[in-house]
Amino acid sequence: MEVFCNGSFLSCEDPNRVFSVLAVEEGRIVHCGDHPPGGPAPAKRTDLGGRCVVPAFGDSHIHFTSFSLFRAGLDCRDAADFADLAERILIHSMERPRRKILIGFGLSAHSVKEGRLPDRAFLDRVTSRPLAIVKYDGHGAVANSALAAGLPRSVTGARGFHGDTGWFYQDAFFRFIDHVTRSVSPVEVFENLIGGSDFMAERGIGLIHTVEGVGFPLDLDVDMMRFAARGLSQEFRVYFQTMNIAKVLRRRMPRVGGCFATALDGCFGSEDAALREPYGNDETSRGVLYYSQEQVDRFVKAANRAGLQVELHAIGDAAVDQALTAYARALEDFPREDHRHVIIHGCLMEGDQIARAAELGIHIALQTPFLHWKLEPIHYLERLLGKRTARLSPLRDMTEAGLVIANGSDGPCTLPDPLYGIWAACNHPDPSQSVTVLDALRMHTIGCARLSFDEKERGTLTEGKVADFAVLDGNPLRTDPADLRRIRVTGLYLRGKPFPAPPSGAPGLFLSGLLGRKFP
Repeated sequence: MEVFCNGSFLSCEDPNRVFSVLAVEEGRIVHCGDHPPGGPAPAKRTDLGGRCVVPAFGDSHIHFTSFSLFRAGLDCRDAADFADLAERILIHSMERPRRKILIGFGLSAHSVKEGRLPDRAFLDRVTSRPLAIVKYDGHGAVANSALAAGLPRSVTGARGFHGDTGWFYQDAFFRFIDHVTRSVSPVEVFENLIGGSDFMAERGIGLIHTVEGVGFPLDLDVDMMRFAARGLSQEFRVYFQTMNIAKVLRRRMPRVGGCFATALDGCFGSEDAALREPYGNDETSRGVLYYSQEQVDRFVKAANRAGLQVELHAIGDAAVDQALTAYARALEDFPREDHRHVIIHGCLMEGDQIARAAELGIHIALQTPFLHWKLEPIHYLERLLGKRTARLSPLRDMTEAGLVIANGSDGPCTLPDPLYGIWAACNHPDPSQSVTVLDALRMHTIGCARLSFDEKERGTLTEGKVADFAVLDGNPLRTDPADLRRIRVTGLYLRGKPFPAPPSGAPGLFLSGLLGRKFP
C-alpha cells in the first residue's frame, strides 16, 4: 500500500468531497479521508506538500493519430506573416530530406498580417517538394503544384476543390487527407503516437477518446491506434469514423462515429457549418449538410440496432437538428435505455434542441477552447452569425437541462489542455453561460468517463476506482475563475504510479502492444 498525504484531494463526485489522504493498493484507491487508514504501516508514504489532486483529466474528442502527426510536423499556428511561414516551411523541409510529402497544420487568415490564406502559387515559390498544409480548423487544406499534380481525379473532381488556388474543402478535403496520410509509414505513426501520449500526460490527461479513420489503406490507422492503445499508458477509447457498420462489427468495436465520414456539416472557419438561418455575411448561404436525412437515419438506425454507441459531428444548428432527428428515429425503431449516443461539438444549439437532446439522453462532447480561439476570433464569428454568436456553446443552459457534457480539445485543432478548457468554461464570452469551477472540472473528469461508460472505474477519486489522478500547483476551487489558466499540472499518476517514460521508440511500443502490457 502507498499512502499519499498532505494533499488537497477533490473527488469530483456528487456531492464533491475534499480530503487530505488517499491510499492506493494494487493500482486502486482503497482509502479516502483526512487520516491514514488503519492496519499495518504502508509500504510507502508520499507527502504531496499541500498540492491539489484531481481525477486524471479526460479528453472527450481528439483525432489522436492526426494530432500526433501534426505535432511532430510543421506547426503554422504562430506564423506572424507569409515571410515567417515561408521560413518555417524551408526549415522543416531541410530537417526532413526523405519525407515524401511535407505536411503542416494550423493556417489561419486571422493570425497572419496579410489577413488571408496563402494559395498554391505562394507555396510553389517557397518549395518544389510536395507540400500540404491543413487549415487550423481541420476542414480545409492547400497543396502546391508538386503535390497537386499527382492527385487522382477522385480528389480533384470532388466537391470543394478550388483549382485556381489549390485549396480543398468539403468532400475534396476529406479525400485529399485520405491521400496524403498514406505517405506516412507505420513506424512513423508509432513514433508520433508516443510523442502525443507524452504531450497529453504533461497536461494530466489519462483518458482519451480518439476518433480514427482518415483513409489509410485497409483502415490501417484504426487498427494501429487500437494496437498501440494496448501499450500506451493512458486509457484510449477508439471511435471508428465510418458509416460502414460491417467494418466496426468485424473488429468487435463498441463505438462508431466522429468527424470525416460521420460529419454532418462543415465548420464556421470554412463557412459551411449548416445553419437554420442564413449566414450574416451571405444571405444566400446556410452552409452544407453532407448527407440527406434519409442517409443519416439509415446509418444511425443500423448502428443503434447493432448495439453501438454513435457519435455525430454537428456544429451548426441545422446539423444538430439532423442529428437529433436521426437519433430520435433510431431509438423509436429500437429503444435502448443507456445508449449514450453523442453529438460532437454542438456549437450552435438553441433551447428547443437542448431540451430535445436531454429528453433523448444524448450526450455532448464539446470544446470550450473554441470560445477563446485566436485562430477563429469572436469578431469573425460575429460577422458570420450576428446575435447568434452569444448562443455558442450555451454551457449553463446545457448543464441546467441535465445534459451530460464532456469537454475536449478536438486536437489538432486546439492543443489538448484541460486546465485551459476549464478556464474557458468558467469565462464564457456570455457571462450568463459560464459554469461553476466544479462543473467545469467535472466536464473533464466524470463527464468524460460517463461518455465512454467508464464512470464505474474512472472519473472521480472514489474508493474502489482505478488510481488515476493529476497533481496541480493550485486548487481550482480556491482560485478566481479568471486565473484558472495559470494553474499547472505537476504530475500524473496512472494506476497509482507516476507516468513513466513512454516505450522505447516504435519497436518498444510494438512490443508493448503485442503483449498488451500498459506502462506502468
